[in-house]
Parts: sequence; C-alpha cells; structure tokens
Amino acid sequence: MVLSLGLPVFLILLFGYALSMDVKHVSFAIFDQDKTAFSRNFLENFFHSEYLSPYKYISNYKEIDQLINNGTIVMAIVIPENFEQKYKTGKNADIQVIVDGSDSTSATVALGYVNNILFEFNSKNKVSEMNRYGLSFLSMPIDVRTRIWYNSELKSRNYIVPGIIVIIMAIISALITSLTISREWERGTMESLITTPLRRHEIFLGKLFPYVFIAFFDLIVAVCIGYFVFQAPIRGSFIELYLVALLFLIGASSLGIFISSATKSQVLSVQVSVILTYLPSLILSGYIYPIKNMPIFVQLVTYLIPAKYLIIYMKGIALKGIGYVLMWEQILFLFIFALVISFISLRNIVMKLPEE
Repeated sequence: MVLSLGLPVFLILLFGYALSMDVKHVSFAIFDQDKTAFSRNFLENFFHSEYLSPYKYISNYKEIDQLINNGTIVMAIVIPENFEQKYKTGKNADIQVIVDGSDSTSATVALGYVNNILFEFNSKNKVSEMNRYGLSFLSMPIDVRTRIWYNSELKSRNYIVPGIIVIIMAIISALITSLTISREWERGTMESLITTPLRRHEIFLGKLFPYVFIAFFDLIVAVCIGYFVFQAPIRGSFIELYLVALLFLIGASSLGIFISSATKSQVLSVQVSVILTYLPSLILSGYIYPIKNMPIFVQLVTYLIPAKYLIIYMKGIALKGIGYVLMWEQILFLFIFALVISFISLRNIVMKLPEE
C-alpha cells in the first residue's frame, strides 16, 4: 500500500520540480582582448537576461578550458583585438563563442540566445547610424508576427507533467499487479485457490479490480497535483480524461497480472514489469525523443507502446482542450490494448497444480 499510494505522489512531486526543458541562467565567461569602452558596452547586452549568467572576466584560453572542463561555465565569449576599430570602419568584427558541446541541448539553446542578442545589437546600431544620415524611418518589406498557441509562455512544465503522469501510471499499475499471482505461488496459497470452486475469470477479476481502483485513485491525485501544485492546464474534460486513462490502467494492470502468472516469482515479476513498462514508455512513446527522428523499424515498434497514445491524448486534452472527436484513434487503440491484454492474461492463469 505504501508503494501503491505513496510512491506515485512522491515521483510526481520529484519529477515535476526536477525536470525542466527550459535552459536558463547559462553561465559564461568573458575574454575581452579589446578592452575598450565599445567592447564593454557591447558585452553589457549579455548581462541583463534571465537566460545568461556572466561568471567572470578571464585573461587567456587556458582558463576557458579549465572552467569548461570542471563544469563551471557552459560558454565563453571572446572579443578579439581591434574589435571597436573594425566595427566602426565597417569591417567584419567577428567575435568567438566557445560552447561546451557535451550537453548539446544547452549548447544549442545558448547559441540561440547569443545570436538573438547579436541581432538586436546590430539592428539597434544600424538604425542609429541611418538616423545620423537623415534616414529616420526604416521600412521592412516582410514582418513576422509570432503567436504561440496552447502554451504561449513556452513553459516546459506544461507538457512535462502530463507525460510524467502517464509514465508513472504505466510503471505503478504493472508493478503492483505483477506481485499478485506470483505471491500466491510463492506462499503456496495458489494451490488452495485452485481447489476452490473459483473460476479462472473470477480470480482474474478479483486480482484486477482492487489494483485498478488503487491506480485510478493515484491517477486522480497525480492530476490534482499537476493542476493545483504545478499549474499545468487541463483545458478539456476531466471526466473524459479519467475515463480514457481508465482504459490504459486496465491494460497496464492486466499486463502485470500476465507477467505475474507467467513468472511465478515476485523478484522476476518486478524486474520484467519494469523492463516492459519503464523503458518503452520513456524512450519509445515520443515523450522525450521525437518518433519521427527514429529509424523506420523503431517507428513501427512505437505503434505497440500504449503510453504513446495516452501521452498524445493527455497533451491534447490538457493543452489544446480537444477530446474524443479528434483523438478517437488513441481511444480505440487503448481499448483494443486493454481488451487483448486482459484476454491474454486471463488465458494465462493456470488452474491446475504443477506436475512434480
């Protein structure tokens, strides 16, 4: 019961606070070889941003190497000699940006921040220069007006939390039910159940329903934590969300019963259930790694991962407010998954004593 009720809440809180795709406060060092008022004024543009965090001025490349190697900085900006002179005479005044590529995501985002600051600096200076020549108005033939739908603030938490809920539910549902039949075999009580008038489907339903109810309670708590604690939006119907998620919980719990009856060992059941739920749900569901970037064969395998469909549905109903009308394919697969796995699990329950 501690595992079933306490662990999901702990994991939601832990991952909800810990996981973030937002790259902020990127630490960088400055190697200013020009050391002029113009270079200092240029570097001031990098000091007033929540995305970049200046560490300190340095005096040589060896310090850059040391700071990057020990993880103190992610990036270094090098201003060459005669930077001001080249810029004011119209020559190319290139700067050097050294980035730690061992974290490719942070490196790519950090370079994007630098390029954006450089673009704004160049634009402001060019406009000032044109004003000095009497050109007070600069007309751009094409203007981009960007509008972001569904997650306007681009908060990674808004799409991380729904996915984390699905991953945790997949693991917990299969994990707690994977101990049911195997525990009966290890304790010797399965023989007693076999000798009773109980039928196979009655044992299956008796093992399934209590754990589905517990997992469903965990789901309600997890969604409430995501909604009230992390302010993750739920723009669609809560009732529809819970009903569709119930199909997933039935399928995942049935998978746990199948593993339990097939292995007849609690230790082995736990190991198999974690391998079959955690790794596929995390890697092949599209939650972290885009499926379109995977090889064709792996993309075909992802169609068999139920977490993929529930994650798509959760993001759709949470961020976009759409429901079964547009996502009936996900609901249909989850229904087929629950039906097929339940049938296989039911047929796999052995109702006779093992031969010695």
